Amino acid sequence: MSFQAYLKTIKEKTGKDAADFRAIAEQKGFTKNGELVAKAGDITCWLKDEFELGHGHSMAIYALLKGTKNEDSI
Repeated sequence: MSFQAYLKTIKEKTGKDAADFRAIAEQKGFTKNGELVAKAGDITCWLKDEFELGHGHSMAIYALLKGTKNEDSI
């Protein structure tokens, strides 16, 4: 599954896009000024609990927050 496919599925399931997850992560203290300050396990637990995302989809959001992937990644 491509990164874009992960984001599309996440949007369909949660109604939230990359910008929404960045904003929520900032509000929850997982990022500060757009920089990731939380560990992968913390992010995946949050996404699994709050949004019922699977591990792969949670890791896609983690990669997005970490900056290793972005919405334009193919």
